[in-house]
Amino acid sequence: MTELIITEKPSQSEKIAQALSDKKPTKKVINKVPYYEITHNKKKIIIGCAVGHLYNLAEKKKSFMYPSFDLEWKPSNEISKNSEFSKKYLTVLKKIVKDATEFTVACDYDTEGSLIGYNIIRFVANKKDANRMKFSTLTKNELIESYDKKSKHLDFHMINSGETRHYLDYFYGINISRALMSAVKAAGSYKTLSSGRVQGPALKVLAARELEIRKFKPKKYWQLQAINSLELWHEKDKFFEKDKADKIYNNIKNEKSAKVKSSTTKEFYQEPPNPFDLTSLQLESYRLFKITPKQTLDIAQELYTKAYTSYPRTSSNQIPESINYKELIKNLSKQTKYEKACKFLLSKKVLAPNNGKKKDPAHPAIYPTGEIPKKLSERSQKIYDLIVKRTLASFSEKAKRQTVHIKAEIKGEIFAAKGTTTIEKGWHSFYEPYVKQEEHEMPNMKEGGKIKLKKINKLEKETTPPTRYSEASIIKELENKNLGTKATRAAIIEALYQRDYITGKSIEVTDLGLETIKVLDKYIPEIIDEKLTRHFEEELEEIIEDKSEPEKILEESKQHLTKILTRFKKSEKEIGKELIESLRETQNKASIVGECPVCKKGELKILYSRRFKSYFIACNQYPQCKTTFSLTQGLPKPMDKKCEHCGFPLVQIIRKGTRPFNYCFNKQCPKRIEWMKENKKKVEEFRKKLNKP
Repeated sequence: MTELIITEKPSQSEKIAQALSDKKPTKKVINKVPYYEITHNKKKIIIGCAVGHLYNLAEKKKSFMYPSFDLEWKPSNEISKNSEFSKKYLTVLKKIVKDATEFTVACDYDTEGSLIGYNIIRFVANKKDANRMKFSTLTKNELIESYDKKSKHLDFHMINSGETRHYLDYFYGINISRALMSAVKAAGSYKTLSSGRVQGPALKVLAARELEIRKFKPKKYWQLQAINSLELWHEKDKFFEKDKADKIYNNIKNEKSAKVKSSTTKEFYQEPPNPFDLTSLQLESYRLFKITPKQTLDIAQELYTKAYTSYPRTSSNQIPESINYKELIKNLSKQTKYEKACKFLLSKKVLAPNNGKKKDPAHPAIYPTGEIPKKLSERSQKIYDLIVKRTLASFSEKAKRQTVHIKAEIKGEIFAAKGTTTIEKGWHSFYEPYVKQEEHEMPNMKEGGKIKLKKINKLEKETTPPTRYSEASIIKELENKNLGTKATRAAIIEALYQRDYITGKSIEVTDLGLETIKVLDKYIPEIIDEKLTRHFEEELEEIIEDKSEPEKILEESKQHLTKILTRFKKSEKEIGKELIESLRETQNKASIVGECPVCKKGELKILYSRRFKSYFIACNQYPQCKTTFSLTQGLPKPMDKKCEHCGFPLVQIIRKGTRPFNYCFNKQCPKRIEWMKENKKKVEEFRKKLNKP
């Protein structure tokens, strides 16, 4: 009897081998792909791995027509050159599966992991079912328990939901994207465009905010401010009628004191934070470190595979009682950095986290396992520290704060000030330095007392447009609208960047993005309707709960797409013309670097020379202005920043395998000249490498 355990990644197979083996595991390698042979309780076990999805959906007959629904599962390496690396993993699994008589799936316990494992079981092992290990951390104890308590059957409701999602995403993604590109082609151009079941509604949310910002017209208003050691503001706050502000200001502007009408103190408690779910971790990571949601997920996944933290793709902010709280904090106390905080928590009579209301049937909130990390990168260390301190803070006490409100009268006009301070730190102490609380201590004042005034101001201001979404805040918005999943939202935003639909950290929708939404809204509005996307998300959840059938959902989606894409085809050329116009405008804007420093009339643009196979910068007023600048090797992008040494616009240079860097293309820049002198040898070596004079 030989059992084959299938994992999702090589690092997981190593962890399981180390946990289950009676002695040191035997590692074998074929074409750089590792697998393990172990003995567990005298039973021979082989542990092999995938590397993500080894199978993906593809058309049975490749075409560029739409709509297309005739799909099948194929090895990923046969579908895309980018997945060529997966072929050797599939080859190894096909070899080791021959020696097995029993099969166990130990891929991540979610819809994707379940589907990855099932595809290997049905297409490689030619079996209909297998055992299933379920775990949330890769610690030795949990892996042993997971193996001992493995279920005798695969979780088919989860598999069916995952497979249905893949079909839906393919149906909508490939067909709508083809329709858009076909329209552009029909109008005489080419551009890779895409949309999809979630991508379209996500772009619509961003486009709505962009239009709101563009249409916004600032409105003037006035505020009245009295200054002492504190700032008092007129209780009306904003005056939108200048004459009213002027009248009050002229009446009080020469006053030297204010009479205290009231001074009230209110104390309140701040509950400890909930443990992290994936979205709250992504939001906090972006707020504190400006690490993007996708990068945060990648780092959290890395920490999980190294057994330092629990599974990150969770929507739960609850750490259940089944996790031994005392043992968890005892293990964390072995790290000097957290020892003091852990000992304090262990001295409490009752030890329990402040769990939130969000649940995930598959996994708990993200928490540290207690395993001591080794050799973490700077970013990984930041995320790990954040997870640990958030977990410890959730076990701590409430924080106590107080707010003092002061109201004062100046010739019948009421002005107010308030300030809040922390009285008892509670959980703040455990979450430092990540607690961002404003501390503003107010002076002790009694009713009837006087406040000496230094000055009374009338301030003229303007209303501001709505703030743009960040990568983190749009993910939170998508979660609120139930668009996409915790695991896919970051990738959806990344795709919008890649297609030139959005740009910037403070997300701005490009003309192409706005036009794409405008076109879809005009011709097939159903495709960007968030209600439809939410409907399918709910249906996918119902498959997991055994309340809906995959066949019914897929048939509904086929009928829906066929209907709207038939309508789209009738206006294909007209749609293409509308898209091309915005595409050119977007590309034009994306290449402008700044004002030409020579003619002062034109704009400098990034251009590409096919003859020399390199980028350069030139004035768009050519031939009237023949100003040009050469660029160093790499992909240049405008930055909207100027060189602090010469005032020229800067560009960002992106090179494969290195971090992007800021580049001043002014050859007369004093800093550049100085750098060239100091690095003469490096420059000469680099030019030789490029075979340039």
